[in-house]
Amino acid sequence: MADITHLPMEQLQDLEYCIDSNPPWPETILLAFQNYILVLGTSVMIPSLLVPVMGGNDGDKIRVIQTLLFVAGINTLLQALFGTRLPAVVGGSFAYIIPIVYIISDSSLQRISEPHERFIHTMRAIQGALIVAASIQIILGYSQVWGLFSRFFSPLGMAPVVGLVGLGLFQRGFPALGNCVEIGIPMLLLVIGVSQYLKHVRPLRGVPIFERFPVLICVTIVWIYALILTASGAYRGRPIQTQISCRTDKANLISSAPWFKFPYPLQWGPPTFAAGHSFAMMSAVLVSMIESTGAYKAASRLAIATPPPAYVLSRGIGWQGIGILLDGLFGTCTGSTVSVENVGLLGLTRVGSRRVVQISAGFMIFFSMLGKFGAVFASIPFPIFAALYCVLFGLVGMLLTLSQTSLSAIIFL
Repeated sequence: MADITHLPMEQLQDLEYCIDSNPPWPETILLAFQNYILVLGTSVMIPSLLVPVMGGNDGDKIRVIQTLLFVAGINTLLQALFGTRLPAVVGGSFAYIIPIVYIISDSSLQRISEPHERFIHTMRAIQGALIVAASIQIILGYSQVWGLFSRFFSPLGMAPVVGLVGLGLFQRGFPALGNCVEIGIPMLLLVIGVSQYLKHVRPLRGVPIFERFPVLICVTIVWIYALILTASGAYRGRPIQTQISCRTDKANLISSAPWFKFPYPLQWGPPTFAAGHSFAMMSAVLVSMIESTGAYKAASRLAIATPPPAYVLSRGIGWQGIGILLDGLFGTCTGSTVSVENVGLLGLTRVGSRRVVQISAGFMIFFSMLGKFGAVFASIPFPIFAALYCVLFGLVGMLLTLSQTSLSAIIFL
């Protein structure tokens, strides 16, 4: 019989709220908003990379960002209520960028001369590929085939998987931070100082605000600093790449965003299907499944939940497949996976409450419909998120790898 409990030496110290215990409501809402702020980084970065290449304008980009956040909120709720029921946020995935770039480069799409028309046709092609590729994940999940595979995921075998899930994403951290060191370096030093050296300071009625809300505190301080630099003209005459990375007003997000927009299925038109596009997208789905499996293991470990059994992993993968199907129907420009950075936030704040994640999904849905308000938060420069990723990915990669390896050694001995 497989061991489904964490040994006492494997449990995190000072974890005040585990998966089924909930902080007070004011603290819960702030923690949920902190999760929302963190998921904004990926939700803004992926459309910012892909939409201009597809031929879209700023209005198209903000609409894709809104759609991606809206579907991420729905997928997070589905996963927390019916999937693995772990405190895991499901958001956009960088694993899909390579097959999406392949679709964008298709000669039949590149022959379309009018940019917006090319954007619409490319989006429909991506939607069709996601819808077909989602069927693979749904079948592997609900047929319990993925659960059978997961039986071979021993602690020793999962150590490199979890390590790669965390450390393998570092290209989203330090390289992006280096695009604007005057913002990225202060953010990195501040988040390390607040989360590691001030975490035991409790200035407000015994609440460890520096340990609970390091993202909110650090993002607010450095964001204001970035606003001051932008308003003072510090980037006037600087290279275009520097302005894109550093300025808080560089993308016209706020002016392009509508006051209210409700994303709906097939808003870009009927999807188009091509065998080559679908097979390319299937490879990304397989990568996403492995990444999500490692993230589920990490989330259960950091929330002090029992390691998810095979049937729970299969159910989670099946619901994630439904999430990718929703990505294809709504047109999010990418597929979904478990957000590794939000898993790292569980370890940073030592709060593994499922309710926090469920409310954060409500923030994603709410702010995705109120475009102006969501665009204000989306104007946070990406090097601020990159500095957070450096800490959070390292936390997931090192803490989980070391704990899995030590458990393997105990079992072996």
